[in-house]
Amino acid sequence: MYSGNSLRSTIAVGNDKKRQRVYNTMFHVPWRCERLIVAGFFVCLDSFLSLLTIMPARIVMTVWRILKTRQFLRPNAADLSDYGCFVVLALGVASLQMIDISLIYHVIRGQGTIKLYVVYNVLEIFDKLCQSFGEDVLQVLFNSAEGLSTCSTDRVTFELLRFLLDGAIAVLAFVVHSFVLLAQAITLSTCIIAHNNALLALLVSNNFAEIKSNVFKKVSKENLHNLVYYDIIERFHITAFLLFVLAQNILEAEGPWFDSFLINASYVFMCEVLIDAIKHSFLAKFNEIKPVAYSEFLEDLSKQILNEQPDDRQKDLTFIPLAPACVVIRVLTPVYATLLPAGPFIWRIFWILLWSVLTYFMLAIFKILVGLILRCLATWYINLRLTRKQHAD
Repeated sequence: MYSGNSLRSTIAVGNDKKRQRVYNTMFHVPWRCERLIVAGFFVCLDSFLSLLTIMPARIVMTVWRILKTRQFLRPNAADLSDYGCFVVLALGVASLQMIDISLIYHVIRGQGTIKLYVVYNVLEIFDKLCQSFGEDVLQVLFNSAEGLSTCSTDRVTFELLRFLLDGAIAVLAFVVHSFVLLAQAITLSTCIIAHNNALLALLVSNNFAEIKSNVFKKVSKENLHNLVYYDIIERFHITAFLLFVLAQNILEAEGPWFDSFLINASYVFMCEVLIDAIKHSFLAKFNEIKPVAYSEFLEDLSKQILNEQPDDRQKDLTFIPLAPACVVIRVLTPVYATLLPAGPFIWRIFWILLWSVLTYFMLAIFKILVGLILRCLATWYINLRLTRKQHAD
């Protein structure tokens, strides 16, 4: 009995380093990763609200200045960039308005659960491709705006044509990206509304495929930094998708539906949190990345919030809210339409303007609050990190 092999004889006895590794995998990495993702989510939200509040305000102020002075001066690069983004946003929303959501919904609903999983994964891949390409397109557009605003008189025609061409490419790129996000939202809505556990099947299959495709890869600290930023943007996109589902329920659902929506939304978010925790825990474990790396990522994000690292843009969270904004505006427009009273055309125009102004001021107040809270927390966290570094030294 005592001469046979025991489990202790086949496994080496651990030490404090192994214990710390277990604790890191189970506790420290998930906590620090989720803290970073939540902070990044609100950075994305702040950027999203800036697009809907600050950019229109700057355009209105520019137009008002032109009307007041009756002098049209060549716009600077910032104004041209605002004009370009506004055109992209307006044409993106107009393009999505021409899409029949119910038709796409019924086409997707006719697919089996396995096909829904395939469709959602294909759309997710296209989403990431569009994110990467959209960043390049917008950088090129801003470069054209810079060139047009500073060029000499004899090069104005060339720079203007290049700016218009880059603007057309940006419109095309973000219209495609908006459609991809809308299709993703419709697919998720189809799974939520279905009563055959399609949502559970989609979440399980999609998220475990994500774990399989990421966990067993060799990644560097820089790649992990980019990966967690992708997870932040994905979390924001999922929030936009759930807003789409909420809007569809408001418009079309019959009977009590809000409790069911909250339960399904909770499922989606809990799955995302759980999968991100598992993925990053084992990525850090297999690549021997310490939890402090996520604290460093959060410090970089805090510096980005406070604009304290203008020379090192590689560590910035790059989020372009144009495509999500197109989707959100598209799905909320019918909801606002239900609030308009019946009556003469002028009366309806009055209510449209009233709701638009009220919405703008609510978004502006929300943006100010989010921005202030982010800056306060970023300042606090940077000071905390400095204090800990001083104590460590």
